[in-house]
Amino acid sequence: MEGFLFQATIYLAAAVIAVPIASRLGLGSVLGYLAAGILIGPMLGLVGSETKDLQHFAEFGVVMMLFLIGLELEPRALWDMRHKLFGLGGLQIALSTAALMGIAMAYDQPWNVALAVGLTLALSSTAIVLQTLSEKNLMQTNGGRSVFSVLLTQDIAVIPILAFLPLLAIQTMGGFMPDGSISVDPDAVTKAHEGGDGHHAPAAVEGARHFIESLPGWGITLVTLGAVALIIVVGVFFTRPVFRFIHSANLREMYTAIALLIVVGISFLMILVGLSPALGAFLAGVVLASSEFRHELETDLEPFKGLLLGLFFITVGAGINFELLFADTIIILGMALLVIIVKGLILFALGYAFKLRGRDKWLFALGLAQAGEFGFVLVSFSVATAVMPNTVAETLLLVIALSMLITPLLFIIYEIISKRHEENHGPIVPDDIDEEGPVIIAGIGRFGQIVNRLVQASGFQTVVLDHNPETIAVMRRFGYKAYLGDPTRPDILRKAGLNDARVLVVALDDQKSALELIAYARKQRPDLHIISRAHDRTDVYRQYQAGSDDIVREMFDSSLRAGRYVLENLGLSEFEAHEAERMFYDHDRMSVRELALLWRPDVEPSANKAYVERAKELQKDLETAFLNRGEPEEEKKRA
Repeated sequence: MEGFLFQATIYLAAAVIAVPIASRLGLGSVLGYLAAGILIGPMLGLVGSETKDLQHFAEFGVVMMLFLIGLELEPRALWDMRHKLFGLGGLQIALSTAALMGIAMAYDQPWNVALAVGLTLALSSTAIVLQTLSEKNLMQTNGGRSVFSVLLTQDIAVIPILAFLPLLAIQTMGGFMPDGSISVDPDAVTKAHEGGDGHHAPAAVEGARHFIESLPGWGITLVTLGAVALIIVVGVFFTRPVFRFIHSANLREMYTAIALLIVVGISFLMILVGLSPALGAFLAGVVLASSEFRHELETDLEPFKGLLLGLFFITVGAGINFELLFADTIIILGMALLVIIVKGLILFALGYAFKLRGRDKWLFALGLAQAGEFGFVLVSFSVATAVMPNTVAETLLLVIALSMLITPLLFIIYEIISKRHEENHGPIVPDDIDEEGPVIIAGIGRFGQIVNRLVQASGFQTVVLDHNPETIAVMRRFGYKAYLGDPTRPDILRKAGLNDARVLVVALDDQKSALELIAYARKQRPDLHIISRAHDRTDVYRQYQAGSDDIVREMFDSSLRAGRYVLENLGLSEFEAHEAERMFYDHDRMSVRELALLWRPDVEPSANKAYVERAKELQKDLETAFLNRGEPEEEKKRA
């Protein structure tokens, strides 16, 4: 017991220390878990042979992850994305696999091992790439969206790859006789039927397995199809009544129990019929994607998935053979760079073929050039199913880890290329603005579009400015006139009629650019009415100080309307709910104006004593106002 608690403490402490540091440095949680494993394994020697046993247990996190991926992918959504998924994503996987398989065969690997290597290295790091794209605000670019499509394709492709890999084991588990018949190694078959810890399955399970194996080919096919059909039927017809029954019992822990039962039971059924448990879990997730209990399943399984996957990556890091790395540093580093170069060239060509240009093409090529965390899963699975020998697997793990560690450098290279591309080609040439209007709208995203449509529908002319060529093109496609240009540039504002306009609407996504525009416009036109979009209260205070007249928080009005719907469904009349909404709105506007005078840009609001005290007083005033809202005016005055 003491040994177990000591090991648990070591693993958890390593994760708690290494993962936040790695995330803080922008390296992502996956690299943090790998670093934690390297620290407690090869470097400090705090863990030993139990790592292998833990890895078999932690691999179940992959099954849970694929179940959760399935929950997010409704069949209709997959069908709508079919062109990019099967076109761009499918070609990336196929071409990368073929190229890397050819290189592996050139290193004298058998074709089945080479194919497993190609499939493993063709996948990229979803965790690292998506986090980096979000941090650098690249997700909404054309290149970023293309990267996301390929990553989604790769996540889905893991399912058939896991189902396909065991078929490659036939040459590893045995060999070919001179007459062409198959010679099977009995020891390999025995190990394949044993658990990860080497113990045999229970007698009942062995009996069921032997019965299925004794069936003719068509019988095995029918049993397999029957298992898949059973998953679909249970998911469609039986899960809802079971969840409703549990809900009526009002036992919260039962939600977690049934979520685990679904994943564990499906995994067992898939293994019994000879399919990948991940395939069954993913299929069940897709079937349940439209269920009203989807969010319950996600909430209950997410902590298990996160912990098990984290544990899996720690065990991978702890199991990395650093003796092999130090013995062949140049060769292994060269292999990692070769993988990045080969995948990068293929991605670059595909980006060009799918009409990605300029910086988007470089982002697409460099962002996906590394190997990914799924590679660790596939390597472990390949070893467990006797597809890949341990010597190849150890080298492959090092190559994957090194390529992931190089990923931040690839994004730095992208930024350098991006800046040079901008310098070489110059900024986007703005349109010639040939008209003026009483209203200038700077930024035509989701916020600015609604404002523009309302104002134009009311009969007033607007001048719309935006620096994104794609957004302008979409606006024109729908019949709206808009001009390409940076709204923060003084010359563009003058051409748009800043000197004569009555209203300026600042609807820019970038908070810094919005503040610069408000300050400049206020300085040039003290009489101009400025309406601006703010991200949160702090942004409101900054824009208030910069000179904006009316400031609209992004989520405020929609949240108020949602709150009114809640009150109506709790028994208030439409009038009462509307009055509550109006009172809250008026009080909040007054509160923001008062607190803006106390807000200091150099002090956090929670550390500003005067701000905190006044916020508390205003909250009490709001509560008192709501308590007294039903009293006659004379009684309110007496009170």
